[in-house]
Amino acid sequence: MDADEMMPMPPRRHFIRKLLRNFSIATTVIGGGLFIGMAGYHGFGRLDWRESFYYAAMILSGEGPPPDPTALNGAEMGRLHLFAGFYALFSGVTFITMVGVLLAPALHRFLHRFHLEIATHDSGSD
Repeated sequence: MDADEMMPMPPRRHFIRKLLRNFSIATTVIGGGLFIGMAGYHGFGRLDWRESFYYAAMILSGEGPPPDPTALNGAEMGRLHLFAGFYALFSGVTFITMVGVLLAPALHRFLHRFHLEIATHDSGSD
């Protein structure tokens, strides 16, 4: 194959396989991040697992932190706030990264198709 020849567009099943793989990666990472948040709220905030899920999901989804639990004293609240701050930073980076992971196969296919269309157009103008 010459350097001027281009590879054809990969089949649709290859694209679907990439989408499913990236979706499974994203859900695993987000699920792990949710568990980290739940464990932190359960341990530092002494919340039950249902409330821990609620607090972690609110931060991980970007909705912001819910109100502080009122049953904690000053030192416990300080540790919980410290955890919540680091967890919010982690969650923001994780969310943005996973959006990129989910969109990567579609963007790659779009760019591949766009490149093929430009190459076809350029070769026809000789």
